[in-house]
Amino acid sequence: MTHSQPLAHGQLHLTGGMLWVAALLLSAANFIAVLDMTIANVSVPNIAGSMGATLSQGTWVITSYAVAEAISVPLTGWLASRFGAVRVFATSMALFGIFSVLCGFANSLGMLVFARVCQGLAGGPLMPLSQTLLLRIFPPEKAPAAIGLWAMTTLVAPVVGPILGGYLCNEYTWPWIFYINFPIALACAFFAWKLLKRYENSLLTDPIDTVGLVLLIVWVGALQIMLDEGKQHDWFASSYIIGLGIVAVIGFAAFMIWELNTAHPIVDLRVFRHRGFTISVLTISLAFAAFFGANVLTPLWLQSFMSYTSTQAGMTTAWSGVLAIMVAPIAAGLSSKIDPRKLVFIGVLWLGIVTIWRSYATTDMTYWDLSIPILVMGVGLPFFFVPSTGLALASVEPAETASAAGLMNFLRTLSGAFATSLVTTFWEDETTRNRAELVGLTDVDQSLRTGLESAGMTSEAALQSIEYMINSQSVMLATNQVMLSMGIAFVFAASVIWLAPKPTRSVDPAAGGH
Repeated sequence: MTHSQPLAHGQLHLTGGMLWVAALLLSAANFIAVLDMTIANVSVPNIAGSMGATLSQGTWVITSYAVAEAISVPLTGWLASRFGAVRVFATSMALFGIFSVLCGFANSLGMLVFARVCQGLAGGPLMPLSQTLLLRIFPPEKAPAAIGLWAMTTLVAPVVGPILGGYLCNEYTWPWIFYINFPIALACAFFAWKLLKRYENSLLTDPIDTVGLVLLIVWVGALQIMLDEGKQHDWFASSYIIGLGIVAVIGFAAFMIWELNTAHPIVDLRVFRHRGFTISVLTISLAFAAFFGANVLTPLWLQSFMSYTSTQAGMTTAWSGVLAIMVAPIAAGLSSKIDPRKLVFIGVLWLGIVTIWRSYATTDMTYWDLSIPILVMGVGLPFFFVPSTGLALASVEPAETASAAGLMNFLRTLSGAFATSLVTTFWEDETTRNRAELVGLTDVDQSLRTGLESAGMTSEAALQSIEYMINSQSVMLATNQVMLSMGIAFVFAASVIWLAPKPTRSVDPAAGGH
């Protein structure tokens, strides 16, 4: 069996076994980059506990990675044209592995967050480049199979993440959620370079938009720190938080003005002139923020207040991917036959209805009471992700597709990071408010305390029992309030999609990245 065949422009297509080895390497890279967005979700209580941090501070491990990844995604196109897609891919892969080890070695929250930022910066280019290189090495007639393999890793990774993270935390220690990346990343980097260097593209010397990059880092960084630190500093009662807010606003305004007027913008904001793209991205960002926020909150609540282990919490949240994987081919097939706005509306509305259903949770729910709504929720995910991406990219000029895809991925990833901060803050604030209300309403006539004492409890034990009941119900109410808010956000996002015009052309949804 031959392993290559000639291409018109002198390169060779891989065939046979080598083609699928290369495809698996590229898919594995995408897999671990997406995996690391969710593997830490169930590990936050373990990490926070081992470092003497609060749960709210522990979520910086999630947000720091997401923000860094969001910042590096728009840079991918420039890096690939300047240094070569294969070289950037292999280097990013190796650095991802190295920074993963540094995450595991971290002995303080500050060091871990720094390592996660570096890991996110390295991981950002892996997702778009893994797809770009797949399409480069596969013959056109086999491209759908390549995209199918790539899309499957994108759907499976968020499902495997919580399960694997929970298992490693329970059976070993939390650093192992990062250590496991190292051998995979180095193997992928080495073999990808050996197999794919012949596919290196000719290099361009477009100048990098240094000013735009600095402004992007400044306003995004300031806004994320403000969201992460706000609660701890009593929000705008603190001059520190006010300062961060001012930096974020001025930085954002300067970034917008600069990007709209420079010759080589790092983020091409001109694509927002297309109403279809703007509306699609708004829908994607709102719905992804709600989805990511609910996914972060669920394991935090289960482990901290429902006595679930990391593994049990991971198994519960992972159910959302089971039906999603099964329904994905149907959603992809319908995207080219039905108005994508209808599919997005149905998919996101479904997510909203199920999330509102989840807002009626109680503290005595069984594992399956919790898991079945999460399982059912998975039906809507492909009808949200697949057609919304295609609709966004079909709304821009063909030459703008790469810029539009980068900007869409940037805003979606950023919305997930912001949602994590907002959800955890709102959850803690509502818990405090609910507790204050319940304390004033519970056992006003002392009958509950008297009953507990007459059943054999000491006075102190009776008070502790009442205190535990108040705390658990305060958290349960807050969790339901957050879920209701997420459900309403989904319904709003579903309604927004109708503001987009009907697309006049179709685009492969896979062209939009993960």
